[in-house]
Amino acid sequence: MDFEFSEQDREFQKEVRAWLAEAWPEELRERQGRSHLGKLTKEDHVGWQKRLAKKGWAAVNWPAEHGGAGFTPTQNYIFDLERARVGAPGVIPFGMTMVAPVIMKFGTEEQKAKFLPDILNTNVWWCQGYSEPGSGSDLASLKTKAEDKGDHYLVNGVKTWTTLAQHADWIFCLVRTSNEDIRQMGISFLLIDMKTPGIEVNPIVTLDQPPEGHQEINMVYFTDVKVPKENLVGEEGKGWTCAKYLLEFERGNAYSPSLKSSLSHIRSMAAGEAAGNGGQVGDDAGFKRKLDDAEVQILAMEFTELRILGALAAGQNVGPESSMLKTRGTELQQLLVELALEATGYYANPLDTSSPEPGDNFQAVGPETSNGVSQAYFNARKVSIYAGSNEIQRNIMAKLVLGL
Repeated sequence: MDFEFSEQDREFQKEVRAWLAEAWPEELRERQGRSHLGKLTKEDHVGWQKRLAKKGWAAVNWPAEHGGAGFTPTQNYIFDLERARVGAPGVIPFGMTMVAPVIMKFGTEEQKAKFLPDILNTNVWWCQGYSEPGSGSDLASLKTKAEDKGDHYLVNGVKTWTTLAQHADWIFCLVRTSNEDIRQMGISFLLIDMKTPGIEVNPIVTLDQPPEGHQEINMVYFTDVKVPKENLVGEEGKGWTCAKYLLEFERGNAYSPSLKSSLSHIRSMAAGEAAGNGGQVGDDAGFKRKLDDAEVQILAMEFTELRILGALAAGQNVGPESSMLKTRGTELQQLLVELALEATGYYANPLDTSSPEPGDNFQAVGPETSNGVSQAYFNARKVSIYAGSNEIQRNIMAKLVLGL
């Protein structure tokens, strides 16, 4: 297989680099560098995604007929590679890369016309209502109930770990519309307006969250929430089909571009950190071995992703390979934050090491590179759990790839 980019792809890479140099301004780069975990505000994210939409590059995995970029799999990979290189964020996935493909495949023409343009232009913010207390990786055991009331459903239940629900305008939910012997058969896929009476959002405080820090996940409570029947996507009781389709997009992302960028950052960090022997952490033979081993693993991941890109370009589906990418990619994410923590040393102990704004009357704790390292370490504990835990992914691979 030829892993080299074509001349056309290299021209596209130049175009992406030139556009990012203007569209991802230094002001936002500095603000992101000073913030907790490098997080931006909702307004910053919306502004960034609207710039992407104006360029036509917001929805890289959408078909052109719906306003998507129409990227080839290779162009999509190049765009991710260049975006990660400069530290620009990806799109918030819940609308653009998760519910939108479901609406395109299973939704009515009216639903496509109503929801897709606003998702494309980031006029609405979506969140995901899948997990429940007691129903995480065993998602089919969910209990949130939607009763048929004629022209609407009446929804009661609880969703948990709901990322950025405090900002959301809409939520897509898996709900139980009937009780069947096969639990998956009684689940439906609903779109719910978060302004509907009866919805309450409460924050879940996590280990990586300092006072006044970036708040990420939430509990969402539904009490007699009326949802119009026209907000049902696909057939009633067939929501599990929508859910499986969506998870291919949630799990099938390329990891190596951001992993390579993170590794480069850790090498720079280690080069400037003093070691206990009077030298630099980056010069320590043992630590250099760990970085080199991580680089080899990331290269293996990259070539695996490029091989899958070739299959996608030939019209094949991702399938169970998405489980493999999710498992290996999240393991490498956790490895890198552990190396960053080791490189930072004692400067990682303070939980909030955010750099001061110009003019602030305090000094940062340690070098700027230590900003957010401990938060990133704690936050990354979740990556091997969400979107189906890695143990579940290995079960999927054992069944579908190995035939066990």
